[in-house]
Amino acid sequence: MFRDPKDFGSGLIFLIVGCAVVAIARNYPLGAVDKMGPGYFPTVLGGLLALNGAALLVRAFMRNGAGLTAVSWRGILLSLAALILFGVLLKTAGLPIAVLILVLVSATASTQFRIWPSLALAVGLSVFCVLVFVYALGLSLPLLGTWFPD
Repeated sequence: MFRDPKDFGSGLIFLIVGCAVVAIARNYPLGAVDKMGPGYFPTVLGGLLALNGAALLVRAFMRNGAGLTAVSWRGILLSLAALILFGVLLKTAGLPIAVLILVLVSATASTQFRIWPSLALAVGLSVFCVLVFVYALGLSLPLLGTWFPD
């Protein structure tokens, strides 16, 4: 029925998650472009994700692709572990260390993992996140967590 099973599966997941995010975000005030409410960003992001999913679904019927291979459980589990570690480490270790661990653990999920490029990316993203979220946006994210004395 469809020609590209990978695009079909990805598109279906993106479409379902995007629609779920938009449905959940409807419970929050949307606001306006100049004064965004708490529902604005998730609604826009969920809508874009759903549109991306719909585009992948259409493409799955038009383009030939490779069949599905075995599921990479190692990649799935390492990606999930990276997200959980980020959530745990954000308050206890601080933003820079949490981002560093997130990137390094999720990078090991790839079969093409190399330590030095991954470490360079992790350090760069840590610096970027601190500059953008803490200094530019003024979010109250800890630079040093509870593990470190004041």
